Order: sequence, then C-alpha cells, then structure tokens
Amino acid sequence: QVRLVESGGRSVQPGGSLRLSCALSGRSISTYRMGWFRHSPGKERVFVATINRNGRGTEYADSVKGRFKISKDIDQNTAYLQMNSLMPADTAVYSCAATEDFVVGTTMAEYDYWGQGTQVTVSS
Repeated sequence: QVRLVESGGRSVQPGGSLRLSCALSGRSISTYRMGWFRHSPGKERVFVATINRNGRGTEYADSVKGRFKISKDIDQNTAYLQMNSLMPADTAVYSCAATEDFVVGTTMAEYDYWGQGTQVTVSS
C-alpha cells in the first residue's frame, strides 16, 4: 500500500521561502512520477510541478516557473517542493501525488495516489 504524507506548510510573509516535503512509504519513490498540485478556496485544484521517475525531467506551471523547484531524494524516499519569492496568490493547500504510469503528469487524472495536503498561507 502506497502512502503519501506532506509536511512543511505554514504561514509566511510575501517574499519568503518554504520547502514542502512529501514522504512516500510502501515502495521506492524511484518507481513513481511525482507531482504537486494546489487548491485555493473557491477554486479548482491546479497543477504546480511534476518530476519524472529518475528525477531528471521536470515541468512547472507558468505561475511558478523560476520561483519553485521540485526534486526527489531516492535515499529519503521523499519528494520536495522548494518555493521561493512567495506571493499571496500562492496561498493554498498543497498536495502531492504519485503515479507509476509513463505520463506527462500535469493533470490530476494521471495520478493514482494522493496525500492529505499541507496548508501554505502567504500573508503580511
């Protein structure tokens, strides 16, 4: 049974940084493409970033390009989302997801496993 647990979300001021973690248990993270999505109140959950199985291929939503970086640590069996230059518009519940399939990874339907989410609030 694959389980994903996110952590690292908290309140931060505009311009600040956070690193979110997504710990995968049950199998090796090298088997999975990982993705991050976010959900703001009154809005649909949207794609943020994805990283492929070997960690060498990444893709980002236009809104976070140049500010966020997705990575994975095989030894720690954990995926990360480094978020810099945070803005109030980044306020959301951030969820990680995993799939064994060879997909592009930019839509929710492509993922099989989901974490419970972690709240990020950007406010002065």
